Amino acid sequence: MPAQAPTPQASAPRASVIHEGLPTQLPDIDPDETQDWLDSFDAMLGDRGRDRARYVMLRLLERAREGSVGVPALRSTDYINTIPPEREPWFPGDEDIERRIRAFIRWNAAVTVSDANRPGLEVGGHIATYQSSASLYEVGFNHFFRGHDHPGGGDQVYIQGHGSPGVYARAYLEGRLTEQQLLHFRQEVQHGIGKGLPSYPHPRLMPDFWEFPTVSMGLTGINSIYQARFNRYLQNRGIKDTSQQSVWAFLGDGEMAEPESLGAITVAAREELDNLTWVINCNLQQLDGPVRGNGKIIQELESNFRGAGWNVIKVIWGREWDDLLARDVDGVLVNAMNSTPDGQFQTYSVEDGAYNREHFFGRDPRLKKMVEHMTDKQIEKLPRGGHDYRKVYAAFEAAAKHAGQPTVILAHTVKGWTIEGLEGKNASHQMKKLKLDDLKKFRDRLYLPMSDKELTAAYEADGTAPFFHPGKDSDEIQYMLERRRQLGGSIPRRVIRAKELKVPGDESYKELKAGSGKSKVATTMAVVRLLRDWMKDKEIGKRIVPIAPDEYRTFGMDSMFPSAKVYNPFGQRYESVDRKLLLKWREDVDGQLLHEGISEAGAMASATAAGSSYSTHGEVMIPFYIFYSMFGFQRTGDSIWAMADQLARGFLIGATAGRTTLTGEGLQHADGHSPLLAATNPAVVHYDPATSYEVAHIMQDGLRRMYTSSEEHPHGEDVIFYMTVYNEPVSQPKEPEDLDLEGLLKGIYKFNDAPEVSGDREAPRAQLLASGIGFPWVLKAQQLLAEEWGVAADVWSVTSWNELAREAVDCERWSLNHPGEKARDAYVTTKLEGAIGPVVAVSDYMRAVPMQIAHWVPEDYHVLGTDGFGFADTRPAARRYFQVDAESVVVATLRALAQRGEVKPELVTEAFEKYRIDDPTAVSDVAQEGGDA
Repeated sequence: MPAQAPTPQASAPRASVIHEGLPTQLPDIDPDETQDWLDSFDAMLGDRGRDRARYVMLRLLERAREGSVGVPALRSTDYINTIPPEREPWFPGDEDIERRIRAFIRWNAAVTVSDANRPGLEVGGHIATYQSSASLYEVGFNHFFRGHDHPGGGDQVYIQGHGSPGVYARAYLEGRLTEQQLLHFRQEVQHGIGKGLPSYPHPRLMPDFWEFPTVSMGLTGINSIYQARFNRYLQNRGIKDTSQQSVWAFLGDGEMAEPESLGAITVAAREELDNLTWVINCNLQQLDGPVRGNGKIIQELESNFRGAGWNVIKVIWGREWDDLLARDVDGVLVNAMNSTPDGQFQTYSVEDGAYNREHFFGRDPRLKKMVEHMTDKQIEKLPRGGHDYRKVYAAFEAAAKHAGQPTVILAHTVKGWTIEGLEGKNASHQMKKLKLDDLKKFRDRLYLPMSDKELTAAYEADGTAPFFHPGKDSDEIQYMLERRRQLGGSIPRRVIRAKELKVPGDESYKELKAGSGKSKVATTMAVVRLLRDWMKDKEIGKRIVPIAPDEYRTFGMDSMFPSAKVYNPFGQRYESVDRKLLLKWREDVDGQLLHEGISEAGAMASATAAGSSYSTHGEVMIPFYIFYSMFGFQRTGDSIWAMADQLARGFLIGATAGRTTLTGEGLQHADGHSPLLAATNPAVVHYDPATSYEVAHIMQDGLRRMYTSSEEHPHGEDVIFYMTVYNEPVSQPKEPEDLDLEGLLKGIYKFNDAPEVSGDREAPRAQLLASGIGFPWVLKAQQLLAEEWGVAADVWSVTSWNELAREAVDCERWSLNHPGEKARDAYVTTKLEGAIGPVVAVSDYMRAVPMQIAHWVPEDYHVLGTDGFGFADTRPAARRYFQVDAESVVVATLRALAQRGEVKPELVTEAFEKYRIDDPTAVSDVAQEGGDA
């Protein structure tokens, strides 16, 4: 008989799978003692039940942590407050006065939006967000957030974008904004520049008020992390003592779905950024409905943050729940809290006490008995923790005192709290206008001394409601002003106290202006060489902040590792594998290089923090972020907009630029369009230099414009210099003695005149324009046209298509607004005026880049470009495929001349057949030189 398979009972016992990472794989050195503990636990479980066993286990884990026993933390805890009532600190403020202040601000914030949506205006806005988070902000404003005048330096506070009306309302009570400005919410130009208020925190639109742009959801998270990290960087490098400064960031639970929100939280934990606190307003709602209707977003976030190494503080229930929890001897209430999904809690928030008694407490006789002494109204008013001032204060204080970890406060709130028509509704985010009945109920809820007659008269007159101010001498106003004086002044407030830099003179740029002689140098290398010189400068050297996302070696910057060193707040606790090499990897506490790993988003956040340090810290720092050009504006364009909004300055270097210079990397890594994306950002000044001396002049001008004063820009210009440079080695010409420097900086200058064409004084003429790596192509084309086709072509270097187009648009706008005066000519028109023949332009970008100036070119204009997807091949093959190489320029120029009747059409056909510009196989034997990825 065949052997029978063993029954399950006869099988060897299976090892239990522990998902919490407990060390069950370690050897048991005392099995008898272990068994005693297990028997004791089994006895307790059998005698006292699961709830008691669970409680004891949690206490043991807590004691183990207190004793520094290496037991993994739980991924989530019960759905109750982290800080129990007996551990809450004494509240130092006057709660009655602060409640009234909150009421005033709540009213004015809601009225600001509602009035902006009166008939005939209706400009939008968000009422519900601030109403849910008012207590969270007011605890901070009255007790924690330090202003710029604080002796230890000001905190950096990131206000949630949709909560801006509440911040405006507070500033109104403080006397910083007028009632007229509140009435002009979201009306920034129609009443006169500066007389209205922007919708969200926009420093560029209110440069004396807002510090951090936050409404592009998700960016607050990553930017606040890297801001806190940069504060430590300044401290560790000895530039500024930031030890008393904290970063506070307010976010929403729905916002946590953005990848940027949670994508960098491990950075904060790894670098032990206990100067960072996130306050996540968990009102359980996103724009259209619940965040996690079937789940529990607070529990989910707790698991995420605990797993990443953060200190987590949950503020879920208000003080009225404390007595009920104290009665919960069986754990039935906690179990109900744990098992109720968010969608149901949202329903409970809008239903009355009778409904809650029946559906929440009525599920178990023990629960129902627990609230039998309470009226339905008392049950209805059981509050969420994020609206309880004392609970919030306890959380903020614990966060401020916590050491060694960043802290996240998860505060349970109700969206639209105190406004009956908005509270907890799925559509509350889209509700912009309060009806008269809503206003009256809202007033009653806040106990404001406003009559029905007053409200009705205003509403019936023009659909608005009056703002409320108790008078500048009232107890409430004096209290809030005194609290801000104690904390270092009002916030948000943007100030500039940085000293002007003394930038390097012409001597520093001589080497690049001298050319490369017989050797070949890529423009990327020219940029890096100049950066090294800047870092040695006694005035600005320590202010340079080099930033790269794991690509320093790619750009030839590994020589900086031993001297400048890579920043690490813990130094280097290991021996580097290349320690015996000259260019060894070196990390240090005071390292200068910010090495961001494979994270362009993190690198942009660092660039933003460094570039705005002149205002946030009063210390000018110069970010120098170098990256694959493809991974700049395409991948992190939103962050660059936020950087511009924050009035940050610095250099963005798009290296290995162009669609045909990095062809081995394939389709996604070939940049043929970043200048177009850069052109959409008004703060970005883009240059595409062709030579090392152009690089030198552009970077020198960047320092001058951004970091020195002028009559128009006494604190420097709020721009960002973006420069695309290439990895292809080319012979760098010496700077011409008669260089047209104005033209170079404005975007175009003539590099040379056409060579003599032998035997024909009336040779056809043309103008060749190119930028960046396209410049060698037109130089060769100029030679071929003269020697093989009898055409005389002048060559122009276009350092910036974008700046030429931007200046031309400015000229047209000026002319439109000055109809009685002579129209202004665009700079490119003036430069090309008198140039003879068709104009042929080429770059390593799609045609749309040079086409930006087409309207203002005075002659026939023809453009070549790299439209389409990139691919992997050699540079010659790619350029022939896209038809941008020298031979393609020749054929395009002859065709342009033929269209004008200046050469015979047969000449175009002859050149086309000779060069085979439609056939990449024609250049399969052409070698390429250096400059790989």
